[in-house]
Amino acid sequence: MAVAHIALWTNRLEELRDFYVRYFDGESGPVYRNPAKGFESFFVRFDGVVALELMRRTDIRDSDEGEHTGFCHVAFGVGSREAVCSLTERLRRDGYRIAGEPRQTGDGYFESVVCDPDGNRIEIVA
Repeated sequence: MAVAHIALWTNRLEELRDFYVRYFDGESGPVYRNPAKGFESFFVRFDGVVALELMRRTDIRDSDEGEHTGFCHVAFGVGSREAVCSLTERLRRDGYRIAGEPRQTGDGYFESVVCDPDGNRIEIVA
């Protein structure tokens, strides 16, 4: 069994798609639209296997509740400590929030934490 995709609601559909394509080498499929339901989405695939389904629907509103139960973050492996630091600095220069500076964790990862345009936490790990 394998994870096929993870879905995120957003009101910044194209901006989120561009973020994951630009910084995490995602490959975007075409937009899917269902006007009757006010729904549209993109699948962004990583390594041709796991995908993020980025979805927008006209009746879904942004939330500012902060931490809550449910999914906490998505982690992307970049291969090396240098790559973690390099991508973190690139995101910082481009104006994205760094929620956790590069560091060695107690569970064996070298990681940083950044936020996507919606504030979702993304771990960059090696």
